[in-house]
Amino acid sequence: MSNDSFFALACMAVIALFYGSVLCFAGYRFFMFLLPIFGFIFGFGLGAQTMQAIFGEGFLSTAVSWVVGFVIALVFAVLSYLFYFLAVALLAGSVGYALGVGFMELIGFDFGLLTWLVGIALGIVFAVATLMLNIQKWVIIIATALMGAGVIVGTFLFLIGKVPTTDLVANPVKTVLNNSPIWFLIFLVIAILGFVAQYQTSRSWQVEEYSRWDEVYATPSGATATMADTTTMAPPTMSSSPPAAPPPAAPEPPASPTA
Repeated sequence: MSNDSFFALACMAVIALFYGSVLCFAGYRFFMFLLPIFGFIFGFGLGAQTMQAIFGEGFLSTAVSWVVGFVIALVFAVLSYLFYFLAVALLAGSVGYALGVGFMELIGFDFGLLTWLVGIALGIVFAVATLMLNIQKWVIIIATALMGAGVIVGTFLFLIGKVPTTDLVANPVKTVLNNSPIWFLIFLVIAILGFVAQYQTSRSWQVEEYSRWDEVYATPSGATATMADTTTMAPPTMSSSPPAAPPPAAPEPPASPTA
């Protein structure tokens, strides 16, 4: 390995470990900053796996799969940045998708169209249930702890040469689960520590819901009301008639005669 390739690999590993650590131990606190990054990564993997499931090609084996992955990644990243509820839905859906695909492969199915459909269906169920039951906070904490732990352990597996890059991008959690029981235990310990850390640091703190689309393009209601009041207010009119004369004074009583 040349010095340039080693330096590039080390930089990638440091960035991945930093992202995984923040996601695992402070995912809820930094939710608004991390979600566009997560949306991009999840969208890229989902787009490439969609091409793999529909056309039966290898993961990222063609230029079209790369293009589709990047397009879906950009769409998910932008939606996660603009809308809070879509960001939460994507996060919950990614958990359901990973569980659905993992379950199908656990019972003996190879990744294909059926496995992909089960993952998509379970992802939709998770997303809808999260929003309807109003459990966004718990889903964010659990999902970020699990995925952050998967990124951390998957990065170490990649560095020691146990997993290829494509498997790590496709599903880091599944990669860890399929590798060895020891790495699975390490994954569980890191995920539990991440969950406890996030719970302790966010017990009295709540992520504010946002819609940056409305913040940018909506007209402020206060300004609209002020403009309407200003345009409808009639100017005061000046009377042109002369002022009314004061009433006449009462006559004085006659003086009494003197003795």
